[in-house]
Order: sequence, then C-alpha cells, then structure tokens
Amino acid sequence: MAIFHDAWWGQARKVHGERDGTRALIEVLLLNRHLAHEHVVAGLATALRAGALTADAVALEARKAAQTEDEPTIGASIPAIPGQMPATVTSLHEWRLAHLPPDTRPLPSVTPYDQLLRRRRTSGSGHREGEAQ
Repeated sequence: MAIFHDAWWGQARKVHGERDGTRALIEVLLLNRHLAHEHVVAGLATALRAGALTADAVALEARKAAQTEDEPTIGASIPAIPGQMPATVTSLHEWRLAHLPPDTRPLPSVTPYDQLLRRRRTSGSGHREGEAQ
C-alpha cells in the first residue's frame, strides 16, 4: 500500500516544505518499529483523508486502528483511496489530555510571596514601587 505513503508524503511536502515533509515521513516510517505495517497504513489513510499531515496524527490513527482490531467489528475496515470522504482525526494533544487522570492536587499557595511583598513595603526604602533598585 505504498500509494498511501506517497500520497501522504506528497501532501506533507506541499504543506510543510520539502525538508519538513520528508522528516515527517521518516517519523511515520519509524512507527513500523512499534506498530504493525497494516496499522501504520490505516493511520496514513485516515490522516490523509482528514488532511492531518503530521506524524503525530498518523501515529494516533495507527494506534486507534491497532486498538480497534482487538474489538469486534461488523465488516472489515479497509483504508479508503485518497480523495474519498474526509475522516475525522483526533488531536494527539486532546487525546492525551482526555486520558490523563484528574489532577487532585491543591492549588499552590502564594502566601510566602505575599510576605515578601509586605517586607519590601515596610523596609522604608526610598524607591517607589515599580522602580529599579
């Protein structure tokens, strides 16, 4: 399925320029170290249909394809040929935020800084607030 690699690379070069588009393709090719080739191709196809021309988008879609392979589906999902209906692609940043556990830490206290401000005002220095010393 080199058609998806070539099509995605061509679009990436148009959008990002020759150098950065080629770097993005190299990052996509390195995904094959950790993901099955068919998942990377599915990620390329989905990202291409959605116009998401970053290696992060391909990685996310490839991982989604790998994840859905374990889940039962009705009918096989075959990557569409470029130029067909656009697909939706989740932002990697949004996906990471959605999968983070809630932050239950208390907000930091600024009390020590308030004490520093009070000391400066009562020190009786001849400088007005906002002036350099």
